[in-house]
Amino acid sequence: MSRAAPAVVIQRLLPQALLLLVARLGIAAVFFLSGRTKVTGVLELKPSTYTLFRSEYALPLIPPDWAAHLATYAEHLFPLLLVLGLLTRPAAAALLGMTLVIEVFVYPDAWPVHLTWAGLLLPLLAYGGGAWSLDRLLAARRG
Repeated sequence: MSRAAPAVVIQRLLPQALLLLVARLGIAAVFFLSGRTKVTGVLELKPSTYTLFRSEYALPLIPPDWAAHLATYAEHLFPLLLVLGLLTRPAAAALLGMTLVIEVFVYPDAWPVHLTWAGLLLPLLAYGGGAWSLDRLLAARRG
């Protein structure tokens, strides 16, 4: 038995499609659950969400009410796209951008958490949704 055999077995047990699916579902859960804390019902922003974006989440150049809506909608839309594996790269890029904004302007000391998020988003940006995604299915249909 060669030295490479265990690596080959592990790669067969953990194919790239599975790893990308786990990354998609894992980071989608983080952002989606965060988005759900900001709303009641389907997408009605809570008064506390506006307060949060006026104080703790205040950003330069973007009015707090706009930021509250944009961030909350993004935390719902982009995770949904990731779960489906649809427009995976743009969705991952958007969430990576949000992560950067959060790191720079909101919670700069939370870099270990944000690095973890980036660790899930960067492979999605690099490789897309993988074989088990709607992106792959649609690409196959296009020929």
